[in-house]
Amino acid sequence: MAEKKEMPPELKGKLRARFNEDWRKELRKSFPVKERMKLPRQKMPERDPEERNKDFSEVNLGLTEKWAREEAKRCLDCANPQCVMGCPVGIDIPTFVKLLEIGDYEQSVRKLKETNVLPAICGRVCPQETQCEVVCNLMKATGVPVAIGNLERFIADYERNTGDVHIPKLPPSTGHKVAVLGAGPAGLTVAGDLALKGHDVTIFEALHVAGGVLVYGIPEFRLPKKILSAEVDYLQNLGVELKTNFVVGLTATIDDLKKEGYEVFFIGTGAGLPNFMRIPGENLVGVYSANEYLTRVNLMRAYDFPVYDTPVYLAKRAAVLGGGNVAMDSVRTAKRLGAKFSACVYRRSRAEMPARAEEVHHAEEEGIEFHFLTTPIRFIGDDKGHLKAMECLRMELGEPDDSGRRRPVPIEGSEFIMEVDLVVVAIGNSSNPLIGQTTPGLKVGKWGNVEVDWETMATNMEGVYAGGDIIRGGATVILAMGDARIAATEMDKYLRSKKAKKRKR
Repeated sequence: MAEKKEMPPELKGKLRARFNEDWRKELRKSFPVKERMKLPRQKMPERDPEERNKDFSEVNLGLTEKWAREEAKRCLDCANPQCVMGCPVGIDIPTFVKLLEIGDYEQSVRKLKETNVLPAICGRVCPQETQCEVVCNLMKATGVPVAIGNLERFIADYERNTGDVHIPKLPPSTGHKVAVLGAGPAGLTVAGDLALKGHDVTIFEALHVAGGVLVYGIPEFRLPKKILSAEVDYLQNLGVELKTNFVVGLTATIDDLKKEGYEVFFIGTGAGLPNFMRIPGENLVGVYSANEYLTRVNLMRAYDFPVYDTPVYLAKRAAVLGGGNVAMDSVRTAKRLGAKFSACVYRRSRAEMPARAEEVHHAEEEGIEFHFLTTPIRFIGDDKGHLKAMECLRMELGEPDDSGRRRPVPIEGSEFIMEVDLVVVAIGNSSNPLIGQTTPGLKVGKWGNVEVDWETMATNMEGVYAGGDIIRGGATVILAMGDARIAATEMDKYLRSKKAKKRKR
């Protein structure tokens, strides 16, 4: 069970204030806590595994209005809601859920968007089970938390589907120019937060569409592109300017942008440098990094060939190396592209897998094979340089390593051959090195990650902040967004202090 966290006094004050609202008091009286605790969790409806593993349509179908309101009733509206502390972006979860319960969807989504400008995305891809839901007080009492992520998805989808997306009234422009480098989850979040504070925000994105890992890394069956597009449209309606096909470090450097009047910068360029096994045969045709494989399929829509003329190799026997969410996305993608054998090969046991439990469960339902405690030691090619097999080694778990997980140890003499014509290496990424290489004086770590003060997300350079995978390596969408919210607060303070200094002069 996750450790209980103490709330900052200012947050505690805000949350306590809501208990003075008459409608909440009446709601608690009309349906007592003991009765709420007896309600079952509403199951997310899903498409049939044997149908969905052949196409790229979304797996989860979303709660109906009736089911969403029933699930919202399970929220106890606690005086000390730990779910808020478990959320990296600090959503006032009880309030948006209670508003949903009484059917006030308009105010519910407005409450949600006060701290999260990407709710439809987070409702689909965030690991709520290890963050807000694991510390839910209902979880402590019954072992079954409120389905917070499913409710977030419902209310965001409801607003979008009605076509009546609320655009908040913006404050007068401060005149300050903000440059956001990268349109991934961190960049989109910091842009939205600063636009709402009245600053002039421009996002510079290397690809031809916004989204970063959301668009090139997460498959359509988990996050439809139309959902992402709608969230980006919302930010542009807040006044955020988006410049695509703009590689900061090549098209222009940070110093170049300073000359154009940009006063403060956020680096959110992600961890786009794939890691490899560094074993024999890795250059054979048929061995992909997960970055390339998923980018070709997701962003370039290789799954829709020949409508989109960007084909990808269609394997008969595919193996994906790794145990995280990227590995699950890759192995389920290979299955959908026609692989008769599609397997996840992971050097630890299932208990150590970092992937979301839901993604592993969906993969198993869809016919994915799992080879645990197994690692490849070389790739084998034919006389034309094409992959035909890989030699693997069985492992056993030894003592815990620095990550706290038990270290896999090779079993002598356990080598075997696995026939495959496609391997996708999904063992993590390193930070994109381009900004560090083209920004003299910016402090970076030995792995290329930008170094920051974790309290403020400030780098060692004045007016330059960073967050997300560029400082963490590969992490989750919501952690990147949490970094961005901290950075946006500090960037706003920085800009306003600059204005105050000018007035004094």
